[in-house]
Amino acid sequence: MQEELISKINWQKVNNLVPAIIQDHKSAEVLMLGYMNKEALKESLRLKRVVFFSRTKNRLWLKGEESGNFLDIIELGLDCDNDTLLILVKPCGATCHTGSISCFEQISKKADMVFLARLEKLINTRKSALAENSYTAKLFQSGTKRIAQKVGEEGVESALAAVAGDNIELCNESADLLFHLNVLLADQNLSLSDVISVLKERNKSE
Repeated sequence: MQEELISKINWQKVNNLVPAIIQDHKSAEVLMLGYMNKEALKESLRLKRVVFFSRTKNRLWLKGEESGNFLDIIELGLDCDNDTLLILVKPCGATCHTGSISCFEQISKKADMVFLARLEKLINTRKSALAENSYTAKLFQSGTKRIAQKVGEEGVESALAAVAGDNIELCNESADLLFHLNVLLADQNLSLSDVISVLKERNKSE
């Protein structure tokens, strides 16, 4: 499979290099763009971590070799022209040298799914926060029963808003429902990715 992938790439298009778009496998956030030569791609496949060819240093560069913020490869593939790689990764820390999650921070954080993924991460940080400083932390400390009760309440209120034809209230209540559902999942050490996996499995039969 490794040799097949390498042989399919149009290496001549960019001076024996191939652009590699790096994307978070959970949030779909675009993290960065780098370049690989054949050796960098082979090393990436061997290590299952992203290795670029540094055009400034003129050598292979394991992303995270100094910072420890590696990019663990989940899956990768070529575009329809066989001249660009898309690599889905699990990032180990911030990707950008500035300390930001993405090298495209100002634009990528505006994407809806990226916002949702970052909210999920923020909610998880509240599990160990002081209750007096955070509503979410207070919810976690109140226990699963109370969190589940909030999900039920917000679900009912969302349904009532829809029946009443109040779209503004439906959006407000749905936001509350989605937030509290995220808290409940985090309380059970689950995530939206676990829920999406179930939907993917169900969709196979469609």
